[in-house]
Amino acid sequence: MIHHNLLLILSLLFAVSILSLLSQKLRVSYPIFLVVGGLLISLIPGTPHITLNPELIFLIFLPPLLYEAAWYTSWHDFWKWRRPISQLAFGLVILTSCLVAFVSSNMIPGFTLALGFLLGGIISPPDAVAATSVLKGLPVPRRVVTILEGESLVNDASSLIVFRFALAAITSGQFVLNDAIGDFFIVAGMGVVVGLAIAHVVYFIHLYMPTTASVDTALTLMTPYIMYIGAEKFHFSGVMAVVSGGLFLSFRSHDFLNYRSRMQSTSVWSTLVFLLNGIVFILIGLQLPVIMGEMGGYSVSEAITYAVIISVITIVLRLVWVYPIFYLPRLFNKRIREREPAPGLKTVFVVGWAGMRGVVSLASALAIPLTLEGGEAFPQRNLILFITFVVILITLVIQGLTLPLVLRLLKIKEIDKVIPEEEQEAAIRLRLTKVSLHWLDQKHATEVEENELIENIKQQLESDLNLTRQRLDTLTHHDPEKREIQEYTHILQELVEAQRKELAAIRREKLYDHEVVRKQEAQLDLEEAKLNHYTH
Repeated sequence: MIHHNLLLILSLLFAVSILSLLSQKLRVSYPIFLVVGGLLISLIPGTPHITLNPELIFLIFLPPLLYEAAWYTSWHDFWKWRRPISQLAFGLVILTSCLVAFVSSNMIPGFTLALGFLLGGIISPPDAVAATSVLKGLPVPRRVVTILEGESLVNDASSLIVFRFALAAITSGQFVLNDAIGDFFIVAGMGVVVGLAIAHVVYFIHLYMPTTASVDTALTLMTPYIMYIGAEKFHFSGVMAVVSGGLFLSFRSHDFLNYRSRMQSTSVWSTLVFLLNGIVFILIGLQLPVIMGEMGGYSVSEAITYAVIISVITIVLRLVWVYPIFYLPRLFNKRIREREPAPGLKTVFVVGWAGMRGVVSLASALAIPLTLEGGEAFPQRNLILFITFVVILITLVIQGLTLPLVLRLLKIKEIDKVIPEEEQEAAIRLRLTKVSLHWLDQKHATEVEENELIENIKQQLESDLNLTRQRLDTLTHHDPEKREIQEYTHILQELVEAQRKELAAIRREKLYDHEVVRKQEAQLDLEEAKLNHYTH
């Protein structure tokens, strides 16, 4: 049994990796490819039916996914655009949940208002992974990306709180609106308190304990689970705990993580999140045939009709909502008009059209319990799962595949005063190199004169300074050819390739320790990564 389950898990991980590679080859956003791929795999004869324990879904998948999203969120940008982020993350989520609850309870026979709120809480939050994977490499204003990422971070929390209260109402059979509203703020607020308290403890452990890169990485992996379980233990929001704690530790990470810890943890987390996202997307596709066969008294055609109507409602409601939240505050507040450039109708439309649903909706749907407290089957569970799948599929395929086309047709330009990323990097590098040269001249002038090795350091820094100045000048003046920089980079790439060939010969000779050769190879990897960054 253990061998069978292990083989199944490895097969899923392998399928996620292969489908991701194919998505890159076909230039299709990988969440879209994984959902469709999971469905196609499930249709292969002999594919095993996978059943997951709903209680484990939130615990296994949500804490690391939310923590990673919080970690890579810029607090400065998040706070700058807090108004549209909060109006999308709270206002739109609650409005979507209410509208979906009202429509579904009136449209679907046997569907109660509580089930409608449960469905609304599941499908209300758009997914940043889906949006950013589609927008990657496309000319999108920085404001749009920041708002979408910030919205996804907070709306996950708000939608899951709605999901939690709706689930409690269904399982217990009791729901009082006034009590629910009060409990909402208590659960969310105390979740933030617990998350920040645990984050401070972890912060001091990182800062004052003699940790290593491996220990630091292990702590970052354990932290979201500790925050989530700690908050849920006291019946507070584990999601808010993870989000708030993650934002705090991300903001202070430069205080306690050294370069080894950062490099190692970044690599580990990128792999972990990729696999977790992939597994959730592919699991819903694999379970779809079972779900379709056990929808009770609903036919597949009826379920598809319900799902399409609800999908249209969520898409249209978002498009209608985004324009008032961007323009009404500007209309009534002069300070906003003076501080922020007008977003433009096209930019607002992109924010509205980029509302693809994804991994949090999938995890929430899969987390619905199989039975109620009395032991009877959870009502309409498979129907809710099916509708969720179709909503995700429609938003990912229709909105996800058309978003690049929409951007090309609208030809949106950057409206905020944003310095190009390459220019910012060159300017920062210039300042850092100047500081190094100044330090050598002020503190180690004698050593530079007497020690040839230190003199070489100064010469290298001066060379880097001249190169960076040329690069910054080229970027600032928008030279379309950049011939000298391109020639320089190309020759350096050739030198790295020549060194790789020599290193391969050294490895075959077996004259040096394997670990020493690997370290030299790592140095070449870093050098090549830097050069490739400059050429792309």
